[in-house]
Amino acid sequence: MEPKESPMRLREWLIAQIDSGKYAGLSWENEGKTLFKIPWKHAAKQDYRQNEDAALFKAWAVYKGKYREGRDRADPSAWKTRLRCALNKSSEFQEVSERSQLDISEPYKVYRIVEETHIHTNTESGVSSVRGRAFTDVHDQDVVHDNSNNSRVSGEKQADGRLELYSNNNVVGFDRPVNVSVTLLTAWYPISDLRLLVCVFYHGQLVQELITSSPEGCFILQGSAPVGNERIYGPCGAHTLSFPRLDTLSLSPGIAEAMSRLLPHLEKGVLVWVAPDGVYIKRFCQGRVYWNGPLALHQQQPNKLEREKTCRLLDINVFLQELQQHLQAGGPRPRYVIDLCFGEEFPDKNQPKSKKLITAQVVPLFAKELLEGFQKHEAELNLSLKPEAQK
Repeated sequence: MEPKESPMRLREWLIAQIDSGKYAGLSWENEGKTLFKIPWKHAAKQDYRQNEDAALFKAWAVYKGKYREGRDRADPSAWKTRLRCALNKSSEFQEVSERSQLDISEPYKVYRIVEETHIHTNTESGVSSVRGRAFTDVHDQDVVHDNSNNSRVSGEKQADGRLELYSNNNVVGFDRPVNVSVTLLTAWYPISDLRLLVCVFYHGQLVQELITSSPEGCFILQGSAPVGNERIYGPCGAHTLSFPRLDTLSLSPGIAEAMSRLLPHLEKGVLVWVAPDGVYIKRFCQGRVYWNGPLALHQQQPNKLEREKTCRLLDINVFLQELQQHLQAGGPRPRYVIDLCFGEEFPDKNQPKSKKLITAQVVPLFAKELLEGFQKHEAELNLSLKPEAQK
């Protein structure tokens, strides 16, 4: 009996489909075959052709045994969602948002194939290494993790005094002493923790908060999600955080009146999400929206979000580089908190954020927990070394 052929991983399967030329719109974007274009038309479009526009998504469902021709009900939306989730979860693909075209008659997304990289850097006090191996493959270690897709960082002290920290898809080794140089892989495996902590404030008072983990992100708005967003993200799975009604809160008459004039202009709101290379936002509402954060052009004057234009709020590679500098050289803590201000200019040197009518704070939890995890274990290692230093 011939041995059964091993099933292909998504990467191998998808490369084979691109090379086959069987699917309209599925093609390589560069000679090195590291970028490819995948058609991304939504089923609600009038010119949608299921046999052509859903062919690739259907093929993946068939290959994975999730759809049996003639036995299961055809569900193009489910097929598309399944492949999209597989791409998002895979460490071997990275969406290139700035090259995607989703508002045209034949929309498409562009993805990069991520090469596995190993870095070993010699330092004066030892060797620090970053090894990209799956978090779930680590065994017999003191590893803390849960089922909520959290960026937990945990560690084990080795016999030679070396502390290894684990965080999702990465292993970072800290050699003694604590202030040894730490090398972080800037071309990091795509972030798998998509959670955002989103808080809404009325005149400095917290009135609403939500932790979202959807790959589609979170709408912050007045009313319902904007009509037509399906053409951008397919069937919308984004969470929605609505501005609370004014009559449910204790606000001064003047503030409440000003807010009642502002809220109707925020009907379509903004959409914020975590992508493999950073945190992004897109403004849909008519009302002006301003922001401040790690990539803001100005820190002392307003940064305006343009309507219907995707803006990157945080760059993951930059964050990791700043984290490296913070850990190895005592540089400033990397910034990751993003502030939004609706209807009023921000930052504003003449008025603090707490006095603005409506603001929101967006916190990517992978960044928060990664930084706090490193700092916690650095403190623990300092404590463990103290008794030895006193000998």
